[in-house]
Amino acid sequence: MKGSIRLFKISGISINIHVSFFLLALFIPLFGIRWVFLITAIFFLVTVHELCHALVARRFGITVHEITLLPIGGVAAMTKMPEKPSQELAIAIAGPLSNIIILVVFYYPLQYLLGLGVLLHPSTLTWPATIAYVYWMNLMLAGFNLLPAFPMDGGRVLRALLASKLGYRKATKIAVNFGHVFALIFAYLGIVRSNIILIVIAVFIYTAASSEEMQADIKETLKKFRVRDILPRDFFTVKSDTTLGKVLELIFHSHQEDFPVVDDGKMVGFITRHDIIMNIHTFGMGKEVRDIMRSDFPKVNDTDPLTKAQNVMQENEIKALPVMRAGEAVGVITLEDIGRAYSMASHR
Repeated sequence: MKGSIRLFKISGISINIHVSFFLLALFIPLFGIRWVFLITAIFFLVTVHELCHALVARRFGITVHEITLLPIGGVAAMTKMPEKPSQELAIAIAGPLSNIIILVVFYYPLQYLLGLGVLLHPSTLTWPATIAYVYWMNLMLAGFNLLPAFPMDGGRVLRALLASKLGYRKATKIAVNFGHVFALIFAYLGIVRSNIILIVIAVFIYTAASSEEMQADIKETLKKFRVRDILPRDFFTVKSDTTLGKVLELIFHSHQEDFPVVDDGKMVGFITRHDIIMNIHTFGMGKEVRDIMRSDFPKVNDTDPLTKAQNVMQENEIKALPVMRAGEAVGVITLEDIGRAYSMASHR
């Protein structure tokens, strides 16, 4: 996510903190060292919450590259959405469930250590009361995230429950509408109470819900197509001893920007637009393709669903894929091709 800083990695997942998180530091002069402790505790709880989403997603073969922590929660960047409603339900409920488990596990130990009176009256006035405040933050995180509206976990739970009966697109529309309603409620309360945080939350919910609706629409539209349906007819390959200068000439004359590398009828590599640009700047026009091509690269078959090609690109963070038929390269498909197909199909 833009505007985020990487802190560390856990199980291959990058834990990032958004710069907006540092807005919480503005309250340190008001509340002192206990506020620092509170911020750190929120950071920890949100990280645990999002990691639970990520680890359950991995069980279903969904890659999570990073988690970004925000003042109002966190975002786990999944490369694709789960295929089955039951999978989405399991992933969505994992985060709030982690907060509820913490509540259950630590209730009696904290009651013993702090006393029931302190535990039930959290604040930041004393250290025991601050610890109690952190404890009840789990309830706030679980409750807020279980609101039945996108982009909250509750919205995903709602969609998962509705999708089996109403279909993915209609279920998404209902959850998105709930998201817009909650956004308007938060905006109203923020304006009436002059609370900037509520207004920020309202904007976040509304835009994220709208984005989710668009993603669902794209997914459902692309389901109608296979890779071969949009595969460009003009297709060129290059040899491994081709220079980058010659590749650049080919780009100018053909408008193809990503090329399978084929020697003696066999595909031995793949070179992308990014590879070409970066290496021309570094090594010049005389560099040969064999020195910079990717020998280990993902690919799709021309009979694969278009959604699979999109997912493979997202998972590998690339913008182009070679297309195969019976072990032979027959074309290249790009994100631009997929976007053009969606644009044309959605305006029919």
